[in-house]
Amino acid sequence: MSAAWRSDFKLDSRNNFYQHFPMSKAAKAEAPKFEEALKKLEGVVEAMESGDLPLETLLAKYEEGARLVKICQEKLVEAELKIQQLEKDAAGEMKLKPLDLPED
Repeated sequence: MSAAWRSDFKLDSRNNFYQHFPMSKAAKAEAPKFEEALKKLEGVVEAMESGDLPLETLLAKYEEGARLVKICQEKLVEAELKIQQLEKDAAGEMKLKPLDLPED
């Protein structure tokens, strides 16, 4: 197994594997907020579950849903990393250390 292949897969906080494809800075800037992406994803799922869509529309909805899942996963990974960066300062108060994300 090559190291490059392994780097595409990460473990979440529950030790479940997921495939990690970092978003570019431009994509992150254009990406909707987590709540907005999740709401759109729920709408996509409802539309697909209705059973009333033709195959081409289902495929388009699937692609849109996959894109929204990726956005949600990236936002959750960022949030988890921020939480992990919390530390106590000299006075014993919790503070957030700057998050250093790898550049794309």
